[in-house]
Amino acid sequence: MPNGPPPRRPDIPLHLIGGRGNGMAVTTHDLATEAAAAVLRAGGNAVDAAVTANAVLGVVRPDTCGPGGDLFALVHAPGDAAPAALNASGRAGSNASAQALRDAGHDSISMRSAESITVPGCVDGWEALLDRFGSWTLATTLEPAIAAAADGFDVSPELADSLIRIAGFVQGQPSAEALYPDGAPARAGRRITRPDIAATLRDLADGGRDAFYCGDVGAAITEVTNGTIVAEDLTRRQIEWVDPIGTTVFGLHGWTIPPNSQGYLTLAAAWLAERIEGSFDAADPASHHALIESYRAVAWERDLLATDPDTAPLDAAELLTAERLDSRLARIRPDATTSWPSSRPAPGGTMYLCVRDSAGLGISLIQSNFHGIGTGIGAGATGVFLHARGAGFTLEPSHRNELVPGRRPLHTLSPTLWTSEGELRLLLGTRGGQYQPQLLLQVAAHHLGAGIDLPAAMALPRWIVDHWGPDQIHRVRAEDRLGHDVIAGLRERGHAVEATGSWQRGWGPVAAIAVENDTVEGAGDPRVSTSGAALI
Repeated sequence: MPNGPPPRRPDIPLHLIGGRGNGMAVTTHDLATEAAAAVLRAGGNAVDAAVTANAVLGVVRPDTCGPGGDLFALVHAPGDAAPAALNASGRAGSNASAQALRDAGHDSISMRSAESITVPGCVDGWEALLDRFGSWTLATTLEPAIAAAADGFDVSPELADSLIRIAGFVQGQPSAEALYPDGAPARAGRRITRPDIAATLRDLADGGRDAFYCGDVGAAITEVTNGTIVAEDLTRRQIEWVDPIGTTVFGLHGWTIPPNSQGYLTLAAAWLAERIEGSFDAADPASHHALIESYRAVAWERDLLATDPDTAPLDAAELLTAERLDSRLARIRPDATTSWPSSRPAPGGTMYLCVRDSAGLGISLIQSNFHGIGTGIGAGATGVFLHARGAGFTLEPSHRNELVPGRRPLHTLSPTLWTSEGELRLLLGTRGGQYQPQLLLQVAAHHLGAGIDLPAAMALPRWIVDHWGPDQIHRVRAEDRLGHDVIAGLRERGHAVEATGSWQRGWGPVAAIAVENDTVEGAGDPRVSTSGAALI
């Protein structure tokens, strides 16, 4: 998109671009944002609104999320010293076998294969959030999503583009029929209905999680995985309330989900960058160099550390200790790049949203199918597409992240929540696979480190660092708005920089809500036409 950010639809109210108020919802689609806002106006709380918005997004953006995927969330309740952290990522099936795949000649798990399907954790996550923090029932929170699916919605430009890209492996399945009316990908602006997912959500509303995991969806999962996932796997709830991990950086205490999430990379890199640069300037190549080098200094060992907690080599709290990070800090040079090993790439396909209500309850929620629409395999005619999170496993024998029955894979989902003396100050997250920590690092540095307001921080040019091999220099791809002087300065320090278009839709959308003196400010990401914030 070389000529600017995507245009917003003319029927979206201007307040969805950002603003101030007492309560706020920020999501990646205007229908989800308005649904969350409606929940808050009707007396529901932030968690009720977040579940509602997530369900709507699964209807209108099935290429990013849905009940066939996993979920992580951080929830701040007023007065609590630390947020509650929910891991609702599913496990490998009872009959999963890395050895069988190796014997068949595989050296990795294909994203578009049934072997990459793990038990979806999203629905269990919705129930867990509502049971602990919600004020509405699951049935009530699902009503807007059911209505959108049954009554219809306008296809966004992003969904229309995605349907073209994924047609080769999605089109023709029963769950995809509604997305390809007249045998072709639905065009932007066309109104479509999805009666299949509407029926599935109605069953879920009536019967709870068992209607999903032990009903038509569960039966389809067992069938399409050829019995790798069995009925007993689906009866096991896929949620765990865990201790969050965090550190003090940019004057706040940043929190995230511990492994199997890669979320610690955002906070570890921010901790390093703050000590290298002190203050940040978006026009100074030294600031960007500090961020890039700080990320690289911790990202190289992600695959060894972001594993199932049962097999992790370190206690999660150790990942963010000064003693551990100081050894990385000592190797980072302000005038040149440092050589680090590389972790393997991990693509995205995710949605992130955040909500804060007028009572001070806040939630940072991320939910994903992975790699776009996940495996691209539908669960029969239910309208549910199954995620590809099992591709986060390795087939390397005895690796801590090796595919093993009942084990959780490495996860790219990386929500953050920031507090000061127990008070909520910032909710921040994004989609973007392996790039999530990099994108969050930049927005946090600009907003918290440089004091730039959220809408301006969202619009600043971004870069991403591609992973690199032992004999290869890393590659930095930057939006060309970063400017000649910054790009030249990075190149002088040893970075291989490639200037791209001015606005990269896939480098986000980031979403954030900041809280100051009980007033909220939020903004959606201008890189996606439907993202924005709704004031309450």
